[in-house]
Amino acid sequence: MNAQVSPLVSFQQVSKRFAVSDGDVEALRDFNLDIREGEFVAIVGASGCGKSTLLRLLIGLDTDYQGRILIDGEAVNGIGSERGIVFQEHRLFPWLTVAENIDLGLVNEGLDREQRQRRVSNFIALVGLEDCARAYPHQLSGGMAQRVAIARGLVASPRILLLDEPFGALDALTRQQMQDELLAIRARARITTLLVTHDVEEAIFLADRVVVLEPRPGRIKRVVEIDLPHPRQRGSLGFHRLRETLLHELTHDDRYLPPAVARISDLPLTYLAC
Repeated sequence: MNAQVSPLVSFQQVSKRFAVSDGDVEALRDFNLDIREGEFVAIVGASGCGKSTLLRLLIGLDTDYQGRILIDGEAVNGIGSERGIVFQEHRLFPWLTVAENIDLGLVNEGLDREQRQRRVSNFIALVGLEDCARAYPHQLSGGMAQRVAIARGLVASPRILLLDEPFGALDALTRQQMQDELLAIRARARITTLLVTHDVEEAIFLADRVVVLEPRPGRIKRVVEIDLPHPRQRGSLGFHRLRETLLHELTHDDRYLPPAVARISDLPLTYLAC
């Protein structure tokens, strides 16, 4: 009998409160989640349900909470190079080039100049920006700038990549293109990934599992396995059923009940074309 594989990341009874002028706000309550190495997990929920707070706790920016967060069985105690993060806005320094912005991710790695240059060049190639290494952020499109941010988050070879609404500021077409890019990057640099997003379709398209949070205080309402094969087809019946399931969990609106099994003759033309 195979021994059970220990999770890479483990949230155990995690609760978090914030002090405000008229009392405390409970952001998270008894949050429990294990994430396997190499897994892509997405967290969805309403604004204010604690999604981004979870990332801040895991990255080590906030250590004032109850419960435990473990990486490989060791408690998280501040920031560390085994975790990289990409935010909704790229946060590139406008006076630095693409290569220089990515190089910032290596500040604490103890590499010499040649090693850093080689690592930066490799990750510029990974995100497909070889022709833009000397460009400045104002010369890039939104999608290109976000690819630089992803490269900066990956350049130190972290084991865990945290994504905080990374494509939320992009237009719809660029957003879909960047989702494709992210999957391609992960195929080349296999890495455990935790994404928080408001976009249910994005979560289904990218993730192995989707965690639905209750409104504040954030608690797990449901975990949905996404068993669709890659490349995923957004117009497929399976994708649509998962979308409706998750929207119903989030809104409690019966308009989003997953469709019952129907005869082929009853299916909309969009289904018949899948």
